[in-house]
Amino acid sequence: MRSFGSILRIIGVACAGYLLFEIAAWGQEDSVFEQQPWLWAVYFLILTIYVAGEISAQALKSILYKTLKPEAKEAYDREASIAKDNQFLWLKTTYIKLLGSKPLEEEGEIILDHNYDGIQELDNKLPPWWVYGFYASIVFAIVYMVRFEVFDDYNQVEEYEAAVAQANLEIAEWKKTAKDLIDINNVELLTDASDLKAGEQIFAANCIACHKEGGGGGIGPNLTDDYWILGGGVKNVFHTISEGGRDGKGMVAWKSDLKPSEMAQVASYVLSLRGTNPPDAKEPQGDLWKDPNAAEEVGEAIIDSSATANSLENLTTEKEISTTK
Repeated sequence: MRSFGSILRIIGVACAGYLLFEIAAWGQEDSVFEQQPWLWAVYFLILTIYVAGEISAQALKSILYKTLKPEAKEAYDREASIAKDNQFLWLKTTYIKLLGSKPLEEEGEIILDHNYDGIQELDNKLPPWWVYGFYASIVFAIVYMVRFEVFDDYNQVEEYEAAVAQANLEIAEWKKTAKDLIDINNVELLTDASDLKAGEQIFAANCIACHKEGGGGGIGPNLTDDYWILGGGVKNVFHTISEGGRDGKGMVAWKSDLKPSEMAQVASYVLSLRGTNPPDAKEPQGDLWKDPNAAEEVGEAIIDSSATANSLENLTTEKEISTTK
């Protein structure tokens, strides 16, 4: 029992110490141990010192006990037994009171006159916790009725819609940092150096066997030109990596081996190889790929430049007419 008490004290000190460290960073998003990792060393040092103290105290008690005379040992054991019986006495007494039942030796006071084939009935009271819980439910019901039936507070439909709206906001916020929720519909071209470096490492580990180092093409097609068998652009390349190439003669699907974020990285790296012209590059295969979005932007620019030219021509004509007049 003494060793069990020591274990409880050690656990208590460990929890209290951790909380004290965290209180120092109260109100901040990250844990104090994440901000200052060296605090782990301080924490474990303090805990080790306390554990050593508990072990030393138990060892000293054991040594002193062995040095006692038989009479003193008997007296010590008797006191320890009494202390053990009285341990958590208040909690035990309170629990018995909450049960609301009579001890076995006092049941004669609550025996009813009913007798069924020698079976007697006791008039035990309901446990106080049950009675108070029943009263609390009545108070709750009254408050609930007044709030929602008399004052017409929000109904279940409004509560549900508010909860759904809040959940959608939290999901949208979470998706901003959840990289592995990427799919063909929301994948974007990555330009960050760390992402391209990661994509290069994935390409080197999985793709150079067919596309060669630098993407010049071997068994697979050249990835550095403007011709694509299954379409260019980050969405098409991502889809090809994920689902694989043409049936029976294309590359295998990598969705079971690579995470969506990794497929986005390697797709972005592949597109960054455009125009690098590696040595011994394979002849183009497939169709010339033109980005539809880029074409729209070019078309808009042509329209804008044509409109500007027409406006300048009209303005020049008007000036000539005014000069003639």
